[in-house]
Amino acid sequence: MLGTQTFDGLATWCRAIKHGHGAGLPLTRILAMQAKNGPTALRPVAGRIAAKLESGDSLEEALTAEGANLPELFTSMAAVGERSGRIPEVFAQLEDYYRLQGQIRREFRSQAIRPAIMFVGAVLVIAFTIFILGQLAAEGTNPSAPIGFGLTGSSGAILFLVVVGSAVGGLILTYKLLTNSVAKLAAFEAWLLRWPVVGPCVQAAALSRFCLALRLTLDSSMTTSKALRLSLRATGNGAFQSQADRIAKQVSKGRELGTVIATSPFFPSEFIATLHVGEESGQIPEVMGRQAEHYREETARRTKALTRMLSGGVYALVAFFIIVAIFRMAHVLVPAGTG
Repeated sequence: MLGTQTFDGLATWCRAIKHGHGAGLPLTRILAMQAKNGPTALRPVAGRIAAKLESGDSLEEALTAEGANLPELFTSMAAVGERSGRIPEVFAQLEDYYRLQGQIRREFRSQAIRPAIMFVGAVLVIAFTIFILGQLAAEGTNPSAPIGFGLTGSSGAILFLVVVGSAVGGLILTYKLLTNSVAKLAAFEAWLLRWPVVGPCVQAAALSRFCLALRLTLDSSMTTSKALRLSLRATGNGAFQSQADRIAKQVSKGRELGTVIATSPFFPSEFIATLHVGEESGQIPEVMGRQAEHYREETARRTKALTRMLSGGVYALVAFFIIVAIFRMAHVLVPAGTG
């Protein structure tokens, strides 16, 4: 999956090509400049593309040769721009697309980082409490274990950290095993979409990417079936991507887009109703553009709700262990029968 830096780098490429080619500069020179002064992570790719263009290859051939180094949507839309002679216009739309994707990812990370930091802090506080209670235990008495399981003192704190680290590592390993193939990834992300709070957040992010990609592709010379395949793959979500071939094939047979999309369990009813309106009015690209902005806002709102839920869970966990630790500490400092 592409990272935020890659999205920002592609947006920089698109802006350079939009302005440079619009001003009359050849693509070879623009890409050569990007190879020297462009986004660091994409400089080798820009250099290879520039060399292929210099040797006589078309832009489509040069981009296709990069394979997985570039997203399929970028390569396909660039080919559309080259064939139609609308390179500046196409890359202007691609710039908007990749800017938005980078923005969505940054917003998600900025919202998700708080509960992650809180979780780490909670683990460290609990470990410190285990250590401190072990030190405060009166000589000749059994040290108090604030969370039970006999975890006391420095050895208990270290064991607690090892157990928590192993649990987190186990979750990451489980995720890798559940998503190590296209079919498993689709099944896992379809299951994730059914979760309360989490599912709506993931769905909104995927729909934002789908709507913007569909606006981009349908507003070109690309066939509707290919536009749908690319747009569903652009969601970055395995559940939506698994529907690409089936939906594209049915649309290519002449079925209405809204009717076919409605057969997928991953699109909400309000989106399907809006799509029907766009199809009926013959303005699907314009409608998808507005929907992209709507779901971008929904992604930000739902991410905040998810963050609040995670933060609340961490707060509750910390409060529980602190309360237990306080009572156990009081037992250590004020032995039974004193007073």
